[in-house]
Amino acid sequence: MNRRLFTAALSAALLLSGVTAFAQSSSWVIDTNHSQTNFQIRHAGVSTVRGSISGVTGTVVWDDKDPSKSSVEATINATTVSTNNEKRDAHLKSPDFFNVEKFPTLTFKSTSVTGANGKLQVIGDLTLAGVTKSVTLDVDGPTVPVKGMGGKLVTGFSATGMLKRSDFNFGSKFAAPILGDEVKFTIDVEADK
Repeated sequence: MNRRLFTAALSAALLLSGVTAFAQSSSWVIDTNHSQTNFQIRHAGVSTVRGSISGVTGTVVWDDKDPSKSSVEATINATTVSTNNEKRDAHLKSPDFFNVEKFPTLTFKSTSVTGANGKLQVIGDLTLAGVTKSVTLDVDGPTVPVKGMGGKLVTGFSATGMLKRSDFNFGSKFAAPILGDEVKFTIDVEADK
């Protein structure tokens, strides 16, 4: 077998092994070291403040044949909120916002997953600072699984959404336009089997 033919056969075998990893319902564990939530909000109507929250844990159950049978449960560590400004971060952790002493985590549990035309949409209950509301996530992914470090299969997802602070009574002392009502966010997740 010549080298080109061997390389093509090996590539096809690796690709097919990734596809078969999603050929049925499978459970994936979110890798907290490679997952993060990023957010942005308008400040004083003139600038955008950006930040991140790490410490994402949870599971993704993925059914490639029927995405509606898929589900996501995740917990995000609110104590890790960072905007690269210590004073602002301390304020965000206070009872004015996340109230991390009382509510150290945010949680998300999907209630439905739909997929059409290569796009996924996940609707679920987000609990933020003790208030639970439904949010909608537009999802890119899952990626075709590949072998990661240590030989485990890994895959990735990226979800975007928007929530209104007023829906969660979050930072209610700070009305728009001092602090925008809309918070845009992206959740990037790597998960392994």
